[in-house]
Amino acid sequence: MNRPVLPLLLAACLLAPAGALAQGKNLRKIHVGVPSVSMGNMIIFFSKEAKLFEKHGLDADVVVMQGSGIASRALIAGSVVISSVATPSVMNAVLAGSDMVILAHTMPGVVQSLMVRPDIKRPEDLKGKTIGVTTFGSLTDFLVRYLAKKKGLNPDKDFALLQIGADNERLIALKQGKIQAATLSHPAFILAARAGFTTLWDFFKEVDYPWSEIASTRSLIAKDRDLVMRYMRAHIEGIALFKKDPELGKRVIKKTLRVDDDSLAQESWELFAKYRIAAPYPNVKGMKTSYDYVALTRPDVWSHKPEEFVDASFVEELDKSGFIKKLYEK
Repeated sequence: MNRPVLPLLLAACLLAPAGALAQGKNLRKIHVGVPSVSMGNMIIFFSKEAKLFEKHGLDADVVVMQGSGIASRALIAGSVVISSVATPSVMNAVLAGSDMVILAHTMPGVVQSLMVRPDIKRPEDLKGKTIGVTTFGSLTDFLVRYLAKKKGLNPDKDFALLQIGADNERLIALKQGKIQAATLSHPAFILAARAGFTTLWDFFKEVDYPWSEIASTRSLIAKDRDLVMRYMRAHIEGIALFKKDPELGKRVIKKTLRVDDDSLAQESWELFAKYRIAAPYPNVKGMKTSYDYVALTRPDVWSHKPEEFVDASFVEELDKSGFIKKLYEK
């Protein structure tokens, strides 16, 4: 069963050591972090539902948190051993002294949109408005600030950013008029469009940003590389099965997102099955997009190469060994 959102300190107290054996089974117990319940993190929920973690010797407990900032701190504290953490959050953590590292980028872009009231038609119309994001320092915060600057706006002066947590909470706030714009992922931005809101920015089209990261720590890799490799096998097999089994994919989408709309589930599966990367190497070139954002608080980032924040060896090993290719054979 997936855990509800947990405060970081509570999570650290309650979660068992990563190396413990699951009771009654010869499985390694691990805790996997997700910064939100969304299509971006769906492969983690899908892999659990399809029992792929068990297939690769893991008893994985999925811990849902609010935003990459909290997920990052949970990873550093050891409350979770693997997590999806936004690239800027990883970079900031490393520059602050942590040994966090990106193992994979599983999407070539961010499937999210900035949904706005119909009267907001141009970037300058955002002046004086309030935009809902997950949390400060999260991916949604990064996307708004990054693209706003590209559009000639000052994100620190021209509009206000409000932390509102999950997609459904931001959508409700948008409908209630508490905010005038919100970053929403799929399928929440479809629901917003149905309610009369419009897309001002499509981040997938406008921002060259590798997404849906898999992150861990170098200390864990050095201590227990086999554990991390087991996770990577399960996750990458999850990508392949998600692509190949639309019915299971749609069932997991509906269960995880708590939607009962067949058309939404179908559209979500089609979109993410199409763009999930089979061999998800860390996208070093695309990471350069994050430098401007990270440099706002850590200008020393410019003295570091993107390669310093990644470890491509897991995907490389699974790719060269033929493991990934075999997943797509009939």
